[in-house]
Amino acid sequence: MRAITQDEFGGPEVLKVVEVERPEPGVAEVLVRVLATSVNPTDVWHRSSGGLAGRIVPLGWDVSGVVEAVGIGVTTLAVGDEVFGMPRHPAPAGTYAEYVTVPARHLVRKPGALTHVQAAAVPLVGMTAWQAVVDTAEVLPGQRVLVHAAAGGVGHLAVQIAKARGAYVIGTARAAKHDFVRGLGADELVDYTAVDFEKAVEPVDVVVDPVGGEYGPRSLEVLRPGGILVSLASPAEQYLAERAAARGLRAGFMAVEADQAGLRELAALAGAGLLRPSVSTELPLERVAEAHALSQTGRTAGKIVLTVGPRA
Repeated sequence: MRAITQDEFGGPEVLKVVEVERPEPGVAEVLVRVLATSVNPTDVWHRSSGGLAGRIVPLGWDVSGVVEAVGIGVTTLAVGDEVFGMPRHPAPAGTYAEYVTVPARHLVRKPGALTHVQAAAVPLVGMTAWQAVVDTAEVLPGQRVLVHAAAGGVGHLAVQIAKARGAYVIGTARAAKHDFVRGLGADELVDYTAVDFEKAVEPVDVVVDPVGGEYGPRSLEVLRPGGILVSLASPAEQYLAERAAARGLRAGFMAVEADQAGLRELAALAGAGLLRPSVSTELPLERVAEAHALSQTGRTAGKIVLTVGPRA
């Protein structure tokens, strides 16, 4: 089968297509024929420097495809099932390939409302948004939620999840992307290139921040007493917890993890028409270097998806 690999850290050009043996599912695993996967910032980070482990790993954590074989002990999925998920994260998964083995309980059935291309755009960013908005911030109806980078991969799904929870949602984005984010359900938009968001936004209950850096301390300025800042950018953002606590606020870095229950919630939202992943670019697997170069610009809206085999 074809898979993407690299021999050294570096730019997108280090990625290459190779032929490797097709894996076999182990106990409680299934073999998935990959129809689509997607590019996330963590893929770029691991390609360029190896992530936290500092070593080369097979890239890709999103998958949408069809169950090709089942291992011993699998009772929840069968050959032919259309599935999607975020296998093994934060451990390596290797979904940049024609086939991948996945723990059966890291997958759910793909809702009919989504194509495989759309479904591949959901898992990692969708689970990040869900775990930030629902599991960590526990957003309630009527609360005010500020989502930074609201047109991005995590941001555009966080906006929709917060709206589905009944929140009033404010998004930061360039003016050119305001119509896109408003179409997702955002109630208020702030052009961060024109104004300082902390001066333009009335106090909020929750901030979801995929940006990091100076955005963390600035975001504390807009939180109501008892409010929470969920930082998604880097483990270094954990320093915000002490700064927030001194002001009667909560803050900290959140890392996404595989969770079938949350994935089922995302599938249900998509099936109900309340979650619409946006795919800005669709490229075949062999153009993975181009996809990574585009991702590094930080200027895409929604997700970049890689298709595998027949058009998904």
